[in-house]
Amino acid sequence: MNHRAYLALAIPLTISTMTTPLLGAVDTAVVGQLPDPAYIGGVAVGTLIFNTLYWVFGFLRVSTSAFAAQANGASDPAQGVLALSRPFLIAVIVGICFILLQWPIEYAALTMIAPDSDVSRFAVEYFRIRIWGAPFTLMNYVILGWLMGMAKIKESLFLQVFMNVLNMSLAILFVHVFSFAVKGVATATLIAEITAFILGLFIVFKASPFKWKIPSIQTLIDTQSMKKMVNVNKDLFIRTICLLVVINMFTAKGASFGTEFLAANAVLFQIHYIMAYFFDGFANASSILVGKAVGSNDKKLYKKILSLSRQWSVITAFIIASIYGLLQEQIIELFTNLPSVIELSTKYGVWLIIYPFAACFGLVIYGVFTGATEIAPVRNSMIYAMIIYIIIQITVTPIWHNHGLWLAFIIYTIGRSGFLVLYTPRLNKKLWHLKEGV
Repeated sequence: MNHRAYLALAIPLTISTMTTPLLGAVDTAVVGQLPDPAYIGGVAVGTLIFNTLYWVFGFLRVSTSAFAAQANGASDPAQGVLALSRPFLIAVIVGICFILLQWPIEYAALTMIAPDSDVSRFAVEYFRIRIWGAPFTLMNYVILGWLMGMAKIKESLFLQVFMNVLNMSLAILFVHVFSFAVKGVATATLIAEITAFILGLFIVFKASPFKWKIPSIQTLIDTQSMKKMVNVNKDLFIRTICLLVVINMFTAKGASFGTEFLAANAVLFQIHYIMAYFFDGFANASSILVGKAVGSNDKKLYKKILSLSRQWSVITAFIIASIYGLLQEQIIELFTNLPSVIELSTKYGVWLIIYPFAACFGLVIYGVFTGATEIAPVRNSMIYAMIIYIIIQITVTPIWHNHGLWLAFIIYTIGRSGFLVLYTPRLNKKLWHLKEGV
């Protein structure tokens, strides 16, 4: 494994994962051209609600990818089928529960964020349409995770690009041609999610390296295997809860500064998502390769992937920071044409130049841990970083206002990276001592 082979996997995965934040980014950008910042605020709040719901169950993609990669490394078709079937069942059940509980979810979210009345009205419009896509979104997570774990990179790339191009086209059509405003972007996303699910199922059966045989109920809920999956998912669940606590606190505090600050922070957060998902492509590459190394008991491959992950973390941070630093104004103007929002976004956007360096190790080395299905360190690092964020937001924001809010977020990101790096030697020792029977 060398740099070329690593990049041959990482670059398509980066392109693939970069399409994920575009769902929210496209929605924000399309309504950002409308005359009232409340449109951006409404979509920002609506997107936050769905990010909260879906990220809590983001482990469905991450763990599916890890278990599928290990099954692929071990050349085990039966485990490959189960790596898809088990989380798929969870996705269906959870998605249906979201639909059934949509009214209490809506009430709780708006009570906690407490946006202005106009922002709240648009957020409700957005939420009540997109919620019907919940089962399809979660099943798409499983499908994409499985395709990535099975190293079906072209297929996963095609699926995500298709979904986002369809979403973008429909959003522009519904908003700027049919004048459906917020309802238009929500409907576009819903149609794109459902269509992607149907196409994704077809791709899974077409691209599968083995014949499909539906597992028995007894095999599907095998106690020992389910326990391992639940343990991995439990830690990823806690990790995601910590992330969402930070994001919701950030958004709620920004909303308390007024609608224009909420809109500006929403624009910057969409840019931050794109940066984070750029790293996520490298994390996915590391996860797949580490999963393969663990499945085939290849210590040499594992050590090489760990080294490549560290190197490309730093290189990627320089690339992202340089692009954003040079094109900051142009990038912000892609999301909105409102002068007041552009001015605020530019003023506070300087924090995003620091973000890639703060985030790089936490976002890429994370893939090494998930590929090894050793998630407890990821969970712990997020808990520690969240505590730091809460302390800094409470103490610094009253003094430095929105700058204090971004400072708290950057320090949280540094903590997230630093704590995880400190856990890496322990992972090396535990993983290979277990494999070698030492």
